[in-house]
Amino acid sequence: MPVCDICCEELLSEAEMRTHILLIHTENVMTCPFCSLSGISYDELNFHINTAHIEKDCQDTSATVVDSGQKSSNDWIAQSPNSTRTSNVNAKNMDKVSQASPQSPSTGTSLSQGTSTNLKSSPPAAATANGAVKLVRTTQNSSNNPSKEREDGRRKSKQKRLSSPIKEGCFACPMCSLVCKDCFILQEHVELHLQDQAEGAGPEVGTSTEVSSTSSGRSGVMRYECPMCSRSCSSSSSLQEHVELHLEYGSASVTGHSSEDLTLARKLQEEEQQKWREAATRREAEDFKKLQKQFGLDNSGGYRKQMERNMERAVSRGQMVPAEFHRKKAEMLESLASGVDDGRSKTSGLMGALYRYYQRDASDCAHVWLCAETGHYSSSEGDKGWGCGYRNFQMLLSSLHRMEQYKLLPVSVPSIPRVQALIEEAWGQGADPQGASHFNHRLQGTRAWIGATEIYAVLTSLSVKAKIMDFHKPTGPGDTHPRLSEWVKQYFSHSASRGARLPPKIVQTTLPPIYLQHQGHSRSIVGVEQKVNGNLCLLLFDPGCAPKEMRKMLSQDTAATVVRRVRKFPGSLKHRQYQVVAVEGLLTPEEKQSRILNSRTLCAEKIP
Repeated sequence: MPVCDICCEELLSEAEMRTHILLIHTENVMTCPFCSLSGISYDELNFHINTAHIEKDCQDTSATVVDSGQKSSNDWIAQSPNSTRTSNVNAKNMDKVSQASPQSPSTGTSLSQGTSTNLKSSPPAAATANGAVKLVRTTQNSSNNPSKEREDGRRKSKQKRLSSPIKEGCFACPMCSLVCKDCFILQEHVELHLQDQAEGAGPEVGTSTEVSSTSSGRSGVMRYECPMCSRSCSSSSSLQEHVELHLEYGSASVTGHSSEDLTLARKLQEEEQQKWREAATRREAEDFKKLQKQFGLDNSGGYRKQMERNMERAVSRGQMVPAEFHRKKAEMLESLASGVDDGRSKTSGLMGALYRYYQRDASDCAHVWLCAETGHYSSSEGDKGWGCGYRNFQMLLSSLHRMEQYKLLPVSVPSIPRVQALIEEAWGQGADPQGASHFNHRLQGTRAWIGATEIYAVLTSLSVKAKIMDFHKPTGPGDTHPRLSEWVKQYFSHSASRGARLPPKIVQTTLPPIYLQHQGHSRSIVGVEQKVNGNLCLLLFDPGCAPKEMRKMLSQDTAATVVRRVRKFPGSLKHRQYQVVAVEGLLTPEEKQSRILNSRTLCAEKIP
């Protein structure tokens, strides 16, 4: 069993020896256990005991030394600037502490390797071999609480160590993986190890009565957990000193890991945000491509490419012989070169057929108003799915060509690629710059959809006076638009009732048709019915109706079937918004220039 060289007390283990030296000899001031001598150094106490009290038993001495160390009211601390005192007990652990913590001249008593002193054999010259011993008187209130004495001793030791000069280099703790840049920080850290081992030993250690009672008294005390690592301390002061090591000096074993975790967390967050941005960019690009494809702006070709592709598909399916393919392709190229529509999708004479139909069978109608003669243009293989706006413009031009006042317009109806070129020319004159920017100033060679604003721009460039009416929200029950039907009736009936007190039941006016646009499609309004009960029905020409179907209107036997398809009751017009373009006459050069300038902020007349 290890024996303390200072007080000759037998201990159970090396850990108990360290605890005993720390609590009994390092932190407490030594006094003679047999007389009133105090305030002397360890060497002087050894000499005094060996000369004056040599006959006393060593075991009684150890107990008396402990009691006297705890009960003295005025303690003396010995400081030697040139000498050191050591103990050869606990050689294994204390040598490591000495190697990690080199001595400082002002640290007082410390432990080092290779310097061993025995109280019974040391001569008095050992205390003065390297210089005189300086005695410093300090006052310390006696206390029966060993915990308070240890805490006061640690605070004093810390103050003296912090006032010492700091040496360069790194020092590793021999009891854990901590690395410190300051030897005094390491000494504080090792003291915490020793204190925790002493407190955790419990009453079964079997050391002196004072130490055992202190440990057993603390065994039920709440443990204080460090908020920065997994270490626990038995007192708030120990916890505070431990946390100060984290905050003031940056423990490599704790701060390093937390810094790495923070860096890793930031890196993972940045990677997640980058992935989210990339996914959002991909979705946006895909949606944009879908919109481009839907509105014909995906550079997949225009009228000519679509026509050739569909004819080639018909040949591969056996629906068209190669000879017919080459003939139709040659006719298409000729039409595109001339800029005039080939007329293959046109049906003429429909307005006269409608007029005759209502004269024969209009028993449920109070009045019927029809527009001037208008040809119906159906979508062909070259513009199927996107050419409705161009076909309705062709219908409007086919009606204007028959009127005397519009003789300045081109004589023939242009083809779809030519209509695209006319719209681009209108943009070149400055009409509707916002619409031009939307299409990137290019329509030819694309399958781009057009709407009411493009029709207005091209009519303005052709010196035709037009206006846009915007029925921007439903005005009737069930999301219907009765105000639209009323406005169409006023448009046709106002011209027909001039100079006539009693308008006839069926009237064919000299007005051109009305361009009707809604989401995804456009049609032409060629007339309006007013039923006996007052309800209004619009008559619409749809480019989606094939020429074969429209020609049935020319026959008396099948006209009723086509009229039912042309007639639209208010309940069938349930789109959220409708826009109409109505022609009102010709523009003077000044009016044309004014409208082109005003089209920079193109505004429609809203109803209601």
